[in-house]
Amino acid sequence: MQLMIALALIIVTVGLILLLALPQLSRRRVFRPISAIQRLDTAIGLAVENGTRIHIALGNGAVNQTNFAASLAGLATLERIAQISSISDRPPLATSGNGPLAFLSQSTLRSAYLRSHAIELFEPDRALLAGVTPFSYTAGVLASANSDLVSTHILNGSFGPEISLLVESAHHASAFTLASTDSLSGQAALYASAEEPLLGEELYALPAYLKAGPIHSASLAVQDILRWGIIAALVVGSILKIAGIL
Repeated sequence: MQLMIALALIIVTVGLILLLALPQLSRRRVFRPISAIQRLDTAIGLAVENGTRIHIALGNGAVNQTNFAASLAGLATLERIAQISSISDRPPLATSGNGPLAFLSQSTLRSAYLRSHAIELFEPDRALLAGVTPFSYTAGVLASANSDLVSTHILNGSFGPEISLLVESAHHASAFTLASTDSLSGQAALYASAEEPLLGEELYALPAYLKAGPIHSASLAVQDILRWGIIAALVVGSILKIAGIL
């Protein structure tokens, strides 16, 4: 029974995403303003204008683990940032915490430059494997990003509480930082250290806010639909329970 419910939920979710991604239904979609993302738009523009670099940290989400969903959001963010900054003098820098994710980040950068007709900007060494454990990854990011004229840090992936070290380092360097993670301990650290962190499902909303494509915008709308559906199911279930029907 549980398997059938799970399969039905997956089918409904995929169907809604494909439906809402149609041009007729995606043109007038408006998202609530998030101040951190509004500031990010400004920071990206300044980085392109001033010729400084944007750093995207993807974390250490493993391909065979559930936390890889956060890394997929980070890869979508990386692709969009690479497209936006394709006219900049300094291409973005991506750092990853495991080999498969580093390989995917290289592929993502190459794809972004192909779509932007700027394949000559692709440099494989701009997608780095910074470390394979949380703290070695943090140390590698600090060594790479802080020495490369980086003015904007986007931490969008799976991080633990060590993410606060990256935020503090960026703060001391007077760089803008937008940080998000799927880890509860990491979110707690961000709440204490970051000025405007993205919490909860806002992690997965970043590509949609950056206009990465209709699929991302549709997935954000489906999140809201499913959220209200769960709330309605809980309310109806409670009423039926009180009435003695369940």
